[in-house]
Amino acid sequence: MRSRPSFPTPANIARADSGEPVSAWVMVLSPSGVVESVQSIGAKAPSAALTVNWVGQSLGEIVSFTPPHALGQALNTLTASQAVAYLPGRCPVGAHSIDVQWVLQPLLGPDGSLFRVVATGYLANLHGLAESLWLRGAAPPLADSEAVTDRGAQLQTYSPRLNQITRNVRWTLDLDIIRQQTVEGLGDLFGVERCLVCSCEAAPTMAPEAATIAAEYLRVDHLPTWHGQVWLLAETPYLHAAAQSSVAVVPVRQPADPATVAVATRYQNTINGFIVLHDRPSRRWSGKELNLLTDLADQVGTAIAHATLFSESHALAIKLQQANASLMEKQIEFQEARRQAEEARQQAEEASRLKSEFLANTSHELRTPLNGMIGFLKLVLDGMADDPAEQEEFIEEAHKSAIHLLQLINDVLDIAKIEAGKMQIEMGPISLKELLADLENFVRPLSNQKNLYLKLLLPATRDDITVNGNYQRLLQVLINLVGNAIKFTHEGGVTISAEVKPQKVEYKGKPWPGLVKISVADTGIGVSLEKQDRLFQSFSQVDGDRTRQYGGTGLGLAISQRLVEAMGGVVQFISMGEGLGSTVTFTALLYQEPVVIDKDPVYPPK
Repeated sequence: MRSRPSFPTPANIARADSGEPVSAWVMVLSPSGVVESVQSIGAKAPSAALTVNWVGQSLGEIVSFTPPHALGQALNTLTASQAVAYLPGRCPVGAHSIDVQWVLQPLLGPDGSLFRVVATGYLANLHGLAESLWLRGAAPPLADSEAVTDRGAQLQTYSPRLNQITRNVRWTLDLDIIRQQTVEGLGDLFGVERCLVCSCEAAPTMAPEAATIAAEYLRVDHLPTWHGQVWLLAETPYLHAAAQSSVAVVPVRQPADPATVAVATRYQNTINGFIVLHDRPSRRWSGKELNLLTDLADQVGTAIAHATLFSESHALAIKLQQANASLMEKQIEFQEARRQAEEARQQAEEASRLKSEFLANTSHELRTPLNGMIGFLKLVLDGMADDPAEQEEFIEEAHKSAIHLLQLINDVLDIAKIEAGKMQIEMGPISLKELLADLENFVRPLSNQKNLYLKLLLPATRDDITVNGNYQRLLQVLINLVGNAIKFTHEGGVTISAEVKPQKVEYKGKPWPGLVKISVADTGIGVSLEKQDRLFQSFSQVDGDRTRQYGGTGLGLAISQRLVEAMGGVVQFISMGEGLGSTVTFTALLYQEPVVIDKDPVYPPK
């Protein structure tokens, strides 16, 4: 019964036949040769980052064995006889390629069949090449004689490295990455001194006129950079030659001239760039190298075309998104303008309706006192009065109607002046006690006619309360507010009260010592909460039925609000609802702060 070979470990491969320390790869392969795991052993072994992409690939795709079918024969031998196989092969390490001695050992399953293969690649005793690679990070240049001798073996290693470069450039749609991956991969692979990728405008029917160096690889630091230079094809023969054929090789005429090869990158027979390699003058390019370079150029050309199309599509998508966002913004602006236009139309219609209603109400209000004047004066002129007392009564009624008519006309004129901004108000000190006394003279008869109480309350002060305002306009406001309170109150009465609020107030750049808050409270019909916002609108009544029932132009509160605001005050309306009464308050500037004796309001002294 055959013994099963042991799995190689760092202990039993730590030294080669010479006894010197070595570095190695230990791989576990499937029976068909696919890499399942990789382990690096030894101080100078390449890092795992260089071998991480090997898992899942066939070892024959990674290593160039001599002869190429040696791996297949070795695997067949392992399956048949389980004999250890020794194979030489050249393996890529990063951008380089080194000779590795491979030992393949079988791992048998419980039934004696081949279960796995252990492939150990020894990296030591290679004439110092591996050590040079790890210490310097670059493949040592070969002498001309060595280059000729090792050319065949070296070409075996190009294929997997070129495949890797192809995958790198095809796995991205970033133009800069594609070009940089190309120059770095080719520069390392061929060991050239300089590798360039030039970009040019794609022209399906003609060769490009110029090329711009878009990516550059330099093997040594002392070489000058050419990145960004623009080369005219008419002045660069090898680019012109590469554009006319598949590849152009420049013969070395002077000892200092580099060995140059140029190849055009194409997509669907359209040139979209060039790859240029410069190396030492002794470098000779083989036909197989040029063929591989031409094949790679086609792949790079396709990748550049795809990336360019993607970039253009991405730019177009961004423009479309921007255009869509602009259209959405315009649509929002249009909708907002449409909404504002619709709102303005509704406001205009509402204003037109209110003014029409106002004209109808006002014409009725104006006709009523006018008809009264005409009627009573007609009675007097026709001699219908039985005696001088009755005649005087008729004339007095006609005079009252004329005063009423004058007040209505003044209201209309006032609101017209206010809305036109032409109302001039002269302000000065006013005695609040005198103002309320005159108010009482005007409104007391109205409250007596309806059997309503009328209370006037002032805070107790040592001196008189003086406000800053226009006497006639403040009296007009009070008459409007108290007149409305009496008009809409059937039981109870009206209370007029004042409260001093000492606080610093600035009006038109001048400081004032405080405010006087004047309240007109009634026990009348009140106003519902949803209709209170219409109280201070011009030409507007809360309810058309109330207008017909109680009369009025609907200008009283609107005029009062504008007059109070023009004198530095604020008007507020308070009602808890229909049938719960109303309170209207407004403020006036305090001309000078009085000495308050008691904050509780009392009847003003007579």
